[in-house]
Amino acid sequence: MVEHRRRRVTLTVIAALALGPITGADAELRSYKVVGDAIPESLTGAPGDPAKGRAIVANRQVGLCLLCHTGPFPEERFQGTLAPDLSGAGTRWSAGQLRLRIADSTRVNPATIMPPYYRTDGLVRVAPAFVGKPVLNAEQIEDVVAYLATLRD
Repeated sequence: MVEHRRRRVTLTVIAALALGPITGADAELRSYKVVGDAIPESLTGAPGDPAKGRAIVANRQVGLCLLCHTGPFPEERFQGTLAPDLSGAGTRWSAGQLRLRIADSTRVNPATIMPPYYRTDGLVRVAPAFVGKPVLNAEQIEDVVAYLATLRD
């Protein structure tokens, strides 16, 4: 029991260090072009960091991914079952397809329950502190895409 707690605290600290200071979203969204069912170009012009992406996905205060998704996170209890399992995401979707699904999944499926992580217009029932701010900034989106692209099993 003590070892389990120690491991969880260690992983939490590692995740916090990997994320760095969470300063919130970009003041202004960067433009992007949707081609078919993908955003083929990086939002930042550079590849993301898979380690930071994993930390975002597993963090219940930042990405909130595990609220709906399950995946290869044995240290995380109570993973969601409302959305696709993230295991094998890099096999099922290209980086561009992952990017669009994270940025604004309604472009792929208008009836999705997944929130847009990189859109601020046309949203309803947004907490006042978050109006006009995306859930993740462009760098965080790229980090998550980089991580999910590594999930091949």
